[in-house]
Amino acid sequence: MTALPRRTLGRTGLEVTTLGYGAMELRERPTGHNATPPISDADASTILNAVLDAGINFVDTSIDYGTSETMIGRHIAHRRKEYFLASKCGCTIDWAPPPGHQGAGPHDYSRANILRGIEHSLRCLKTDYLDLLQVHISPSVAELEREDVPGTLDLLRRQGKVRWIGMSGILPNVVDHVAMGIFDTFQIPWSMFQPEHEAVIAAASGAGAGVIIRGGAARGTPANWATRDYYRTKGTALGDLWAQARLDELLDGQSRMDFTLRYTLSNPDLDTTIVGTRNPAHLASNVAAAAKGPLSADVLAETRRRLAAASAAPQA
Repeated sequence: MTALPRRTLGRTGLEVTTLGYGAMELRERPTGHNATPPISDADASTILNAVLDAGINFVDTSIDYGTSETMIGRHIAHRRKEYFLASKCGCTIDWAPPPGHQGAGPHDYSRANILRGIEHSLRCLKTDYLDLLQVHISPSVAELEREDVPGTLDLLRRQGKVRWIGMSGILPNVVDHVAMGIFDTFQIPWSMFQPEHEAVIAAASGAGAGVIIRGGAARGTPANWATRDYYRTKGTALGDLWAQARLDELLDGQSRMDFTLRYTLSNPDLDTTIVGTRNPAHLASNVAAAAKGPLSADVLAETRRRLAAASAAPQA
């Protein structure tokens, strides 16, 4: 097995593999945004143990991901010393999306709900502590201060239930979150198709925080890129942008997904990127790509040049 590269997750000092595992794919969501069918115990066990067998040592989950925490606790709690475990707070335990619901569900950042949530997570995950607890869905600083979220997180840290605290954030609020100076890590979306957080990622890293990138594999497979989404394309299908940028000319034998992942790994401020899958073959492909490391400097520069030109061109 080729060892995955590791980087230090900011001031936490945790040596994390540059490829982490996003356990959102273990959820069950029958309807609405990103509908996901149930996963069997056998399949969950297979993929989670394959993640650890591949050497990945960072696992990210959330109460919001339904059965995800339970599956982790059921199938790899006995291997707890092999991985760093991150979950999220502010989630509402009992909420289920109604038919046709789009987007995130309600979040409650009160002390009572966060404390209830951490006990729920620890119980489901079958662990005494989280390496990282992240505030979910990027609430404003005003809301964080109104609910004294910093005080609640500090309480959990003093109790030993949480080692480090983070923010899963997006623009515009994440800029203010970095300025607060209290978060040890930031989980932020970024990829060749979604570059708008690049400056705040650099700012977070420069401030000493760890950087966890989500969406680094463009949130899917090229087969899904014919659909329209919210990336830099602003309504243009990702496959169309790829073709307009003539990125196939730069692949040099790689798959599109491998190239996309390695582009993300080329971000110098990245410590780890979480990629989710239920498919062991997809996992193996991601691991092999990550083991190769970032794209070369010249390929990276040419990719950026072509994407910028294609994005600026008039769209049909």
